[in-house]
Amino acid sequence: MVDEGTTRLTLNDGRTLTVDVAGDVAGRPIVVHNGTPSSRQLYPPDVDAARERGAFLVSWDRPGYGGSSPHPGRTVADVVRDTQEVAAALGLGRLLVTGSSGGGPHALACAALLPDQATAVAVVASPAPWGAAGLDYYDGMGALNVEADALYRADPVAARERSREEWAAFSEATPEQLREGLASLLAPVDSAFLTAQLAEFLAASTHAGLAPGDQGWWDDGVALAEPWGFELGVVTVPVRLWHGGQDRFVPVAHGRWLAGHVPGCEASITEADGHLSLLARTGEVFDWLLAHD
Repeated sequence: MVDEGTTRLTLNDGRTLTVDVAGDVAGRPIVVHNGTPSSRQLYPPDVDAARERGAFLVSWDRPGYGGSSPHPGRTVADVVRDTQEVAAALGLGRLLVTGSSGGGPHALACAALLPDQATAVAVVASPAPWGAAGLDYYDGMGALNVEADALYRADPVAARERSREEWAAFSEATPEQLREGLASLLAPVDSAFLTAQLAEFLAASTHAGLAPGDQGWWDDGVALAEPWGFELGVVTVPVRLWHGGQDRFVPVAHGRWLAGHVPGCEASITEADGHLSLLARTGEVFDWLLAHD
């Protein structure tokens, strides 16, 4: 049986990944790919929701975050090999997979490239690929994310320096400072949902992920901005996405584009939701995954 807690794994290529397990370890495993910037920390209400359903969550610091070795130049697709090695180390077979925000493309990579092991995949507020035909990538996006991506396209050297400046601002930000820093991304529904408890969790998770420096955040951004390393059209496993119509982090057009380009994808697009408020639907996400086990 898998044990709850934190494990530090050495991968076949010599890198390390730091992994957290929480929930009902006698139940079904759900792999969680968290957002960007990120850490392995699991939101306590999500752990409770998994435990209530006879499931447990497995999450790790993506390379360069928290306790995991950096992997400069990684693509989104590289998460598949890490997922396979984590599963093997924990003795896991079939997996249910979910990813939110910047973790969404990583979950989709598992859907495309790990069909024999990832039996169902849920994505929440996921971005679509840059340059996707028929998608206005920036329409409805808050200024913080527009400016960061546009600078990367125009001047990667300047973008790298901005990344260091943002790391300095966010790596020790208080919950109040985090809210201020995210202001351009917060729709009214998200601002109301960002309670003191949630802000404290997000600040703590961000601090943990960014503790070693900005390399993980930078590499995450590059991986999302460049070709992902797989084609969505090869997906054969069940996929369902959730997206909020008021999302300013990742505009709803991204969710609609993905719904039309991932074969067989089911879509739950709720016009009243934003980005953060979708956390209230985690139980619904887990129910869908477990029904497709």
